Amino acid sequence: MIVAAEYPFNGGRAIRRKWPQLIQELEDIIAEVDASLHKDKTSKEKTKSGKVLYGPKSLNEAFGSGFATRGWQKERVQCDYSNSTAYYRSGYEPKQLNRRAFREIDFLKDRLGVEVQFGKYAFMVYNVCAKMTIFKNLGLICAGVEIVPVKSFADEMSSGVSYFEQFVWDLKTRGVADIDIPVLILGINA
Repeated sequence: MIVAAEYPFNGGRAIRRKWPQLIQELEDIIAEVDASLHKDKTSKEKTKSGKVLYGPKSLNEAFGSGFATRGWQKERVQCDYSNSTAYYRSGYEPKQLNRRAFREIDFLKDRLGVEVQFGKYAFMVYNVCAKMTIFKNLGLICAGVEIVPVKSFADEMSSGVSYFEQFVWDLKTRGVADIDIPVLILGINA
């Protein structure tokens, strides 16, 4: 696969200067993924019925292997919802809260967090505008990289998969908030 596009969000250009060896590792991992091996999902969708598409699960596994062999780790933090009950109105009895809830970042090394996203648009926005900020506030990362498909690659996946061009337009139009962290958005193609 190749890095076909790049967008530095909120100072994301500095990530290449601060972590040049890690960015090279990311690009090596991307280059080592043979997309043709992951065109293995037969669509059952009305508009793509019978068409063989790239499988996000298979692609994620390939990326996971590449990151693991280079010492990148998943990072999971437990969510403590015990104080949430203080916000309920009197008379309302909430269900038992999930004590095993967590947030997880795909890959982490030297305080650089990485998410690989082949899902719906909302997940891309959540990763950059919420999850990465949470992991920074917890002291686990300083900056992030979001790896997403470009439009032509997303067109060869299930419908509803978001893509680089859409994501960049929204981030540019949204602007930067004071809680946002530097993120380098990489658009990949087969």
